[in-house]
Amino acid sequence: MKKFFTIIFGRVVYTSLFIIIQIGGLALMLRYFAEYFWGFYSISILFSVLAGLHVLNRDMNPDYKLAWLIPIMRFPVFGGLMYAMFGKTRMSQKEARRVLDAEKEYRFALKQEDGAMEELELEDSNAAAHAKYIRAITLIAPQRHTQTMYLPTGEKYFEALKEALEKAQRFIFLEYFIIEQGVMWNEILEILARKVKEGVDIRVMYDDLGCMFTLPQRYTMTLEKLGIKACVFHRFNSILNARFNTRDHRKICVVDGIIGFTGGVNLADEYINVYEKHGHWKDSGIMLTGEAVWSLTVMFLSMWDCVYRDNKTFTGFAPMCDTAEIPDDGYVLPYHDTPMDDEPVGENVYINLIYRAKRYVYITTPYLIVDDKMLAAMRTASRSGVDIRVITPGIPDKKFVNIMTKSYYEPLLNAGVRIFEYTPGFIHSKTLVSDDELAVVGTVNLDYRSFYLHHECAVWLYKSKAVGQVKEDFIETLDKCAEVTLDTMEKKNALQSMARAVLRVFAPLM
Repeated sequence: MKKFFTIIFGRVVYTSLFIIIQIGGLALMLRYFAEYFWGFYSISILFSVLAGLHVLNRDMNPDYKLAWLIPIMRFPVFGGLMYAMFGKTRMSQKEARRVLDAEKEYRFALKQEDGAMEELELEDSNAAAHAKYIRAITLIAPQRHTQTMYLPTGEKYFEALKEALEKAQRFIFLEYFIIEQGVMWNEILEILARKVKEGVDIRVMYDDLGCMFTLPQRYTMTLEKLGIKACVFHRFNSILNARFNTRDHRKICVVDGIIGFTGGVNLADEYINVYEKHGHWKDSGIMLTGEAVWSLTVMFLSMWDCVYRDNKTFTGFAPMCDTAEIPDDGYVLPYHDTPMDDEPVGENVYINLIYRAKRYVYITTPYLIVDDKMLAAMRTASRSGVDIRVITPGIPDKKFVNIMTKSYYEPLLNAGVRIFEYTPGFIHSKTLVSDDELAVVGTVNLDYRSFYLHHECAVWLYKSKAVGQVKEDFIETLDKCAEVTLDTMEKKNALQSMARAVLRVFAPLM
């Protein structure tokens, strides 16, 4: 009975009902006004026309424009209103001031010597062009004196993470899209609670929508009682607005400014296969030790300042040891992508790597819902003789999204791209490796949400040992995959083909 009342009066049920009431009320209001007040109808038409003109003149992805123009023009009474509510990533004036304050500190903290960039340019101008683009947008430069270790499974990530947390002496920063109470998080929390008593500054930040089904509503208070500073990104308040779409999808852990982690792994039990949610869960991450971890530290602190309003300088969290003594392991460049500007860094880094590849590009992604730019890059590279291979899930976590993913198979296969499905279960890893020299490991999926709506992060690598480890993992994973060909693809009837075509049009809004 207690569990029944918990569900009935729980946050998810309350939020869902509140949203349904808002949508229903809005629809009834619009219908009533449109039917009885010709003036309202005329104003709505005018507003939709203005909204359509705004979409046409915005500097945005053409697919995104089309996806909005259709409902705006087809349903002029409320299409413009829907666009005004959900079509634009917006910040309040208060949020904009916080972002501006954090950006000032961010820029100051990232004033680094560009010695590594100059060395990279002398060594390989092609690789330097990749790094220059990332630096131009994010202000983050490539670093030497950083050891890299690719972690090919969630289980290995978990073990490395626990070992690093145990070494903490000054601070631990955790920023994750999903945290869920269970074996994985409970073990981590036990270490954090112990470290707090040792005087370690511990900060935890998680996305509210990502944790809606996994954490109690006021879980930050639970952490604060343990002495852990905690905050929630974009608390879900049930009021319909564009903030729903903007989520913190990053996964970052920083220990003492010298050890850093990122990748696809969230802090929940399915990521380490404590239980099988969608068959075997294949994920990955990367551990950095050295100079490049400072970039992850600054990325975390910048977001923390915006959400927690700490307003402290970042330089106090610089590593205490001499990172210049750490042996070189190629070039390492952590970077981030934000939906608050008009620059899809995550997508452009992938496209840049694909177009500049000479021999091969191997990609793992849980979702393959790409725009025309990405589609053109993969097809052009493949037709130019580059071996393009993509691994997607054999068992999806979201059937609807998987249908859209499969809708992209045929045009890619026709261009010579090879596609493989991970038969044991769900692959959540987000990696790209090219030509035995370049790789990316991070949180960026090949879909519209990652490219245009979410805060994301990743690590760009050149001639680091992790590059070979990413390739080795890809080849080993291929042995557990079934290749998809035009002959083996599920035969579609006319209705299925039409449904997939419609889904492709509205994919940017999903």
